[in-house]
Amino acid sequence: MGAVTSSRAVRLRAAVRRVPRALYEELWAEPADRVPRMEEPNAPVWRPVFLVLLVITAVGALVIRTFELTPFGASISGLALLVAVAQSVALVAGMIRPVGAWWAATALAFMAALVTVASVPSVHPTYPGPVSAYPTPFAGVALQGGALFLLALRVRPRRASVALAISLAPPLFVALRTPPLPHVPPAVAALVLVAALALGTALRSLRLARKDLVVQVELTAEEQARRTLLEERNRIARELHDVVAHHMSVISIQAQVAPHLVEHPTEELRENLTGIRENALEALAELRRVLGVLRSEDAPAQTARHAPQPGLDRLDELVATVRSAGLAVTVSITGAPRPLSPGVELSAYRIVQEALSNVMRHAPSASAEVVIGHRPAGLTVRVVNSPPDRPAVPSPGVRHGLLGMRERAAMLGGELATGPTPDGGWEVTAILPTGTGTTEGAP
Repeated sequence: MGAVTSSRAVRLRAAVRRVPRALYEELWAEPADRVPRMEEPNAPVWRPVFLVLLVITAVGALVIRTFELTPFGASISGLALLVAVAQSVALVAGMIRPVGAWWAATALAFMAALVTVASVPSVHPTYPGPVSAYPTPFAGVALQGGALFLLALRVRPRRASVALAISLAPPLFVALRTPPLPHVPPAVAALVLVAALALGTALRSLRLARKDLVVQVELTAEEQARRTLLEERNRIARELHDVVAHHMSVISIQAQVAPHLVEHPTEELRENLTGIRENALEALAELRRVLGVLRSEDAPAQTARHAPQPGLDRLDELVATVRSAGLAVTVSITGAPRPLSPGVELSAYRIVQEALSNVMRHAPSASAEVVIGHRPAGLTVRVVNSPPDRPAVPSPGVRHGLLGMRERAAMLGGELATGPTPDGGWEVTAILPTGTGTTEGAP
């Protein structure tokens, strides 16, 4: 039994020795939550207004606290004024250094009580009987509650709870002190401090919840942008499949026919051509598998799956469809037209198609001009619309037309530029290299 008691005593002494270290870490060493500066994007807009209100409150509490520390009918002493000013300054300092300001407010509450007790014999004739020469220190409890509130706004609830336990010491000291000074009832003081702690902790939790929500919204937006980019690339890849498959089929057929076009082909030539045809057929099979993966989620209709991909030869059909929808469109072609690769023609067609769709969505009353420029360096596609006569009605759905156009241009090593025109319209310009030159000489 004695050994058990001795072991408990050892653990108790060890716990008592750890208390100062724990208090130091909880209420001094660990920093408070950082508040963004005013120039930072997440800075609280209410902070300047709250600071002004806090200064006004501190000035009012300074006046009341000065009279609380002065006996009835006596002149205001310099020490009372100094303590009141220090307590008010500590309240305002809680906006910047909440931990240090709370410690200062707690120490000043003890100091104010000691100053009052020390001055009682000289100002109260009935000492050591009940003392009634001092007002009830409501402002002192309010200042201590304000410091605790600012601390709870910036620290974890556990640290704020420890601070609450320490903040209850000054009211209890005054209530139990002899001679009995006028004081706020301990239950009322505890209620004020607990309310300050609860309000500060709740506002801190709300701030952190809003911060987490902003982070989640940003992550969701980034994920949505990434998903949109992948979807657009999948769509482009599905469309380019037919173009690549056509070339591979031509290679296979040419490799099969080539031996019949040569008199007495050597065995080595036959083996090489056979290898070319087999490689082309294997590449076609792999393309079909890749297309199956790309179309696994949203496979198009069977008729659309085998339809030929459009090119600039179908530009007139596209323009006619847009005109039938009520949009005035003019088409002009500059330079000498020449044969282009199917990938370039498909990208040019899709860029014009998406640009005209954007005009119909965002500027339905405007007119559009399509300019196709054939140049040695590549193909230039330019779509310009005039300013709309009336604002467009917003429509639901994901807006990634510009993203698709940019991806098509980047896929070919080209460039895409979009932006408003000086007269209030909108312009889309794409430079698509054709593989016969560079884009340096293109406008």
